[in-house]
Amino acid sequence: MADLDRGAEPASWTFKLSAGSFHKLSALLTLALLIFAFSFGNAAFFSINNGLTVLLQTSVIGLLGIGMTMVIITGGIDLSVGSVLALSGTITGLSIKAGVPVGPAMAIGVMAGAACGFVNGFVITKMRITPFVATLGMMLIARGVALQLTGAAPISRLGESFGLLGNGSLFRIVEKTGGIFPKVVFPGIPYPVILLAVVALAAAYLLRRRQIGRHIYATGSNEEAARLSGVLVDRTKIFAYVLSGALAGLAGNVLMSRLVTVQPNEGVMYELDAIAAAVIGGASLMGGVGNISGTMIGAVIIGVLRNGLNMAGVSAFIQQIVIGVIVILAVYVDQIRNRR
Repeated sequence: MADLDRGAEPASWTFKLSAGSFHKLSALLTLALLIFAFSFGNAAFFSINNGLTVLLQTSVIGLLGIGMTMVIITGGIDLSVGSVLALSGTITGLSIKAGVPVGPAMAIGVMAGAACGFVNGFVITKMRITPFVATLGMMLIARGVALQLTGAAPISRLGESFGLLGNGSLFRIVEKTGGIFPKVVFPGIPYPVILLAVVALAAAYLLRRRQIGRHIYATGSNEEAARLSGVLVDRTKIFAYVLSGALAGLAGNVLMSRLVTVQPNEGVMYELDAIAAAVIGGASLMGGVGNISGTMIGAVIIGVLRNGLNMAGVSAFIQQIVIGVIVILAVYVDQIRNRR
């Protein structure tokens, strides 16, 4: 009889979110509220053209954010990505000027970024210098080299093919009219957005499905325990910094291609946007926590925020203040989460 009574009890349903899922859901809700608020203030904000513009603007920060997420998960930080972006773009431009075709020249730029990342990783793991100081030094070195190579002057006349990566699009639909210029029915999906999606999927697969991804999480969670478990901690850290540098180089190519000219002064403070994207998306500065999907949400939040504030006529200086406040709040939430 007691068994029958127990069987007759109503089932209780419980739904519990993990800390990471809750953080990601909070970021999604924040994004939705921002879109609603800016759309309410300006009807043009919620248009296809502006949506694609936001994604295009997000692509550079998204690429930097993916590399930054890898580094943060290991328990490190990379303050050099903005300067490495400028140096890689500069090397790409100089290579094209030297007669190297655009594709190989961009590959050289990415390899230059990866080399900077390797130096960061080597200094941190072998010389035992803290990531903050090591990457701060690389930030100054990379920027100085970029300015020295160009004399602080832009590199122009790089050819139409150089601007294809940053300004081209897929599925662009135009309609012929009687005038000189055709009517654009659909502007197409920008190449940088497609590139970001491919890189994000590859990085997520790497983190979740490959051994190196498990080693990255293990290193950030407990470095000594990971070492005792057979993880090559130094090699894992170097890999993360090399990947961050390579993605900074790729972002440099995308940005300079959009401008159709190389600007050695570009990328200033981009490292803060990359850190903000990762932290807003749920990465912990303590290490061991983070994911690519969250970082993408964080990057889009920053892109939407900047675009919406621009359309509202808010100055760039105020935008920096807003982004700074958001970073502080995101880190504060991360600290509260780590105390529990």
